[in-house]
Amino acid sequence: MFSRLGRFVVRFPWLVIAAWLIAIVAVVATAPKLTATTDQSDFLPSHYESIQAMDLQQKAFPNSTTPAALIVFERADGAPLTETDSATIQAAADQLAGQNIKDVTAIQATPPSENRLVQIAAVDMTKVTNPSDTRQSDAVKALRTALKQDVNGTDLKAGITGSAAQALDQTDSGNKALAIIMFATIGLILVLLLVIFRSPILAFLPIIVIGGVFALVGGLVADVSHAFDLKIDSSVQTLLSVVLFGVGTDYILFLMFRYRERLRAGEDAKTAMVSSVARVGEAITSAAAAVIIAFGALTLSTLGMYRSLGPALAIAVAVTLLAGLTLVPAIVSLLGTKVFWPSKAWQREPTGARFAAAGAALGRRPGVFAAVAGGVLLILGIFALNFHPTFDMTSSSTSNASESVVYQKELLKGMPAGTTQPSQVYLQSTNGPLTTAETDNFKSALAVKGVGQVSDAKLSEDKTIAEYQVTLSDSPESDAALKTVKGPLRDAAHAAAPTGDKAYVGGMTSVFVDFQAAMNRDYMVVFPVAAVLIMIVLALLLRSFVAPWYLMASVFLGFAATLGAAVLVFQHLKGDSGLIFMLPLIMYLFVVALGTDYNILMVARLREEAREGNDPHRAAALAVRHTGPTVAAAGVILAGTFASMMLSGNDLMSQMGFAISVGIAIAAFVMAMFFTPAVTALIGRKAWWPGHGGDSRQEDLDTEWARLDPEPGTARR
Repeated sequence: MFSRLGRFVVRFPWLVIAAWLIAIVAVVATAPKLTATTDQSDFLPSHYESIQAMDLQQKAFPNSTTPAALIVFERADGAPLTETDSATIQAAADQLAGQNIKDVTAIQATPPSENRLVQIAAVDMTKVTNPSDTRQSDAVKALRTALKQDVNGTDLKAGITGSAAQALDQTDSGNKALAIIMFATIGLILVLLLVIFRSPILAFLPIIVIGGVFALVGGLVADVSHAFDLKIDSSVQTLLSVVLFGVGTDYILFLMFRYRERLRAGEDAKTAMVSSVARVGEAITSAAAAVIIAFGALTLSTLGMYRSLGPALAIAVAVTLLAGLTLVPAIVSLLGTKVFWPSKAWQREPTGARFAAAGAALGRRPGVFAAVAGGVLLILGIFALNFHPTFDMTSSSTSNASESVVYQKELLKGMPAGTTQPSQVYLQSTNGPLTTAETDNFKSALAVKGVGQVSDAKLSEDKTIAEYQVTLSDSPESDAALKTVKGPLRDAAHAAAPTGDKAYVGGMTSVFVDFQAAMNRDYMVVFPVAAVLIMIVLALLLRSFVAPWYLMASVFLGFAATLGAAVLVFQHLKGDSGLIFMLPLIMYLFVVALGTDYNILMVARLREEAREGNDPHRAAALAVRHTGPTVAAAGVILAGTFASMMLSGNDLMSQMGFAISVGIAIAAFVMAMFFTPAVTALIGRKAWWPGHGGDSRQEDLDTEWARLDPEPGTARR
């Protein structure tokens, strides 16, 4: 099949290129705008308590709003606020309200904190429900401009935080991070490809091809999201760019290394490209299938953010694979050997001394290599047992220098940490209007440990539903706040509800509590399904029942080692309280899927060497010698592209970039390079059971001749 595909592409290169250009223009021109949401509640199913509370609020209190923003005032010298300062703050709030800033409906200054270190003004804004609606963000921008003028020349300093300000800063941080990551990724790919091939043409080829593919994928993802009403998380576009450039460059590398090898074997340019597609096509298609399946398994998640992330990344990899098998061969077939210009190194077989030496050593002592590589993975994996999840999605996905993060911390000098995102508790009566005694008793019951303040009850028009604003003592996304809502607050609310009545705890902290429960469920479903499906791909590729088991075992060791490395760096060395809660699932999919890529490439070459008549030890040695440079180059480029995420300036991207890049490095330089070929050499021909991957082609010919001419001594024609 791949041979026929290669012949078609080489025969009609201009037709293939034209088809790609038409597809890119058509999709980009017709696709809707791809918008992302920062509201985490958009991703939860309706049966969770936090979402039920939100639905109840919209039903009973449609005009009830939590302040969209908080203006935090304090003295510039850090001293307590004086009466004169408070009067200045009140005047500033009145002046801001009098400016009639668009979509700002009210600004109300509150009394100073008890220690008089901070004073806030609550800002109500027009409610928005569409993630593409920028009215609140625009209002925050206008407020910040006006606020600077109001405090200029006074002894005060002020800044804006709260949900609207955090959403604005998160979007700005994401856009800056995307620009930095794109620049770093493209620069890294150019430098590494120039070093590897010494050709500017080949260095720019992946950038040009993947740039066009990126536009096509963006349009397709937008179409799918619009058609199936999928909620797109703000990190999707960043991940798409990294996956496309990283994986796309890898697939191009796999093809070009084999193309160069066939040219050195004496084939002409067009024949060499057909041979390359034929020989590499099955391996990279299987590798891409493993990645697509792993990402596709996210559709089984209960969380909307993963159900949208999975198809988006799967589409990206599928389109990248198609480009690698058609568009790239078409372009290279037109360029021929000029693709390597001005270098002549492609004409000479490299000595490959380091990889040859490593392969020879592995072939002689596979047990030592397997033990050392496995030992490294196990030692790092032990640290994974100390993994602690954190749900601080707001500050972790925003630069620490952003105004909303800075003034959220300043707010803590005098206010309960939960002031920026108070929780809402609802009491719903099924026995008629609620009485004053019932609402007062319920309010008293909510004053549990971890709760700073509880407001008086606000009743619905029919007085059957009461709303309480509950300010937590800890930051809304902190572990302590989640523990308070998950345990004492929900338990107290449910227990205090009169017989027959129902109580619901809502708010962002409650959303995070339900996120935690949903994630635990997803771990039990997504992980096993992805593993089983990837094993099926491996079994089909290798025609073996044995090999997929130890290949997946090595990948799981790599996952544990990667998580352990992240825990070691961020929790133990850096001192963070934990890692972003979504990290294990994202890391699992990237490390398992992309790690399997390198295993597939190495084992496919190992099987090829075995079928050339080499014994298991020599086949492993030759596989490392010939495929080692490809795996090393691809691993460096892919790990480097993900490492560029660490330049984003926020903890979420930094942790993801570090973990995935380390995981890919482990997959390439520990698992695929040494552990997998060493274990395969130890198992020997049994690794290919019940197939005949370890049988030489000469043995296949002998078997076939014996079937056709069973009489011994008969001359072969």
